[in-house]
Amino acid sequence: MTLDRTLDLAGVGIGPLNLSLAALAEPVEGLRTAFFEREPEFRWHPGVMVEGAALQVPFLADLVSLVEPAHPLSFLSYLRDRGRLFPFYFAERFHIPRAEYEDYCAWAVGRLTSARFGRAVRSVRWCGSGPEGAYELDVEPGGPVRARNVVLGVGTEPVLPEPLEHLAGERILHSADYLPARDRLVAAADVTIVGSGQSGAEVFLDLLRARPRGGLRWLTRTAAFAPMEYSKLGLEQFTPDYTRFFHRLDEPTRDRLVPAQWQLYKAISADTIGAIHDELYERTVGGGWPDVTLAPGVEVTAAAERAGRVELELRHVQQDRKATVTTDAVVCATGYRERNLEELLGPLAARVERDTSGRIAVDADYRVRVDMDTGTGGSLFVQNAERHTHGVGAPDLGLAAWRSARILNTVCGRAVYPLPDRTAFTTFGLEDLHG
Repeated sequence: MTLDRTLDLAGVGIGPLNLSLAALAEPVEGLRTAFFEREPEFRWHPGVMVEGAALQVPFLADLVSLVEPAHPLSFLSYLRDRGRLFPFYFAERFHIPRAEYEDYCAWAVGRLTSARFGRAVRSVRWCGSGPEGAYELDVEPGGPVRARNVVLGVGTEPVLPEPLEHLAGERILHSADYLPARDRLVAAADVTIVGSGQSGAEVFLDLLRARPRGGLRWLTRTAAFAPMEYSKLGLEQFTPDYTRFFHRLDEPTRDRLVPAQWQLYKAISADTIGAIHDELYERTVGGGWPDVTLAPGVEVTAAAERAGRVELELRHVQQDRKATVTTDAVVCATGYRERNLEELLGPLAARVERDTSGRIAVDADYRVRVDMDTGTGGSLFVQNAERHTHGVGAPDLGLAAWRSARILNTVCGRAVYPLPDRTAFTTFGLEDLHG
């Protein structure tokens, strides 16, 4: 498809969320779209694609099924195309391997006409006025592209704890870079993992199984190595109903609520916890304890290099006592933060409305509030940059199709994909309480 005319919708970044949007937009007649990704091909967290790791959401949380299960780019369509429907049927897997999800997404990419890989968007700006106005994307290579609506899906970036940032490198790395460093970590005499979410647990389990000896330490500030909230009613906090409720709350309440919900998105699957305990138990056969340390309630307060090793200063949160340990390498499974959009938006960033903490204001339809009149109804949307306005479901794959459909319905000005009025048994706000 040539891009010599103004697009109806342009996407910046092709991760799972914008890929969902591209898939749902594909069959919409007359809708001109293009999605740009700087990487040469689709990859999904390749540094943590640990063997055997499973997706934390059911396979129905694919690109399209929770909005349009008959869509030709559903996960079941992928299995059919691969000749794997019967093996999947007999496997009885509700949660698929992470590697299979990546292969599914790559399969979907190959069937889209709108995906442009190896095309970096350097800037987004508003050009013109009135009905002739549009967003202009500086795409390299390729030159400028005009679009009435733009969706920013540039993803998140790894975060190292502040005391360890200055030592980032071979000895201190983020779990996002784990697999390239795995052989070196397996061979090291002493390795420390910081962070007790799913990534930290998977790295710990992988090293525990691979290392012929101990010398393995796992630290976390949280009070326990806690399981992910996975009860059926608890999971309703990942429904559109809860997202709408959360968005209606005031900013201070939202800011208090997200950290309190850490077990919804920062904890460990029960299966992974069980596998770790099984591995440790097997090492007690014949007597003795495994040469590993699991220490919750411990934070790293400082770090320094000492004779080619790393010295960590630690504080126990509850005891308020300090200690020092020396290790050969540190893997920080300490999460991700939303990417700064200032450079991408350039002068347009000054016209974006902000909350009291300086974060972008995002409305219920995932539109960034921009202080200007485009005159065309054009909008700037975000995906996975709105946890502060939409809650812990912002990066969740289970909400991807619903969010994409809502954006498409807004762009098209009609219900291209009808969405249900109710999605949860729980009533989250008094305004929805009946009787």
